[in-house]
Amino acid sequence: MKDAVFISFQANDESRSIVEAIVVDNPNAQVSRYPAMVKVDVPGRLVIRRETVESLMGREYDLRELHLNLISISGNIDESDDEFVLHWHNA
Repeated sequence: MKDAVFISFQANDESRSIVEAIVVDNPNAQVSRYPAMVKVDVPGRLVIRRETVESLMGREYDLRELHLNLISISGNIDESDDEFVLHWHNA
């Protein structure tokens, strides 16, 4: 994928809700599942919205918590209390 960004997480229950939220908010997301990892590739821009994660987890969620299960990313990060965004500055 040209200009794609990706994020990968440990494969566990908490990451499952985050990946589901990514798919909801990024219709072009491609999810690859491995025994210990889940990788999500998205062309151009990937957004993780706190509100979407909270609705899928059924609890309040601080986006900084995603770093606990994060393995790797590609792209530039823009972070706020409500969104975690990966993109390339030239895209």
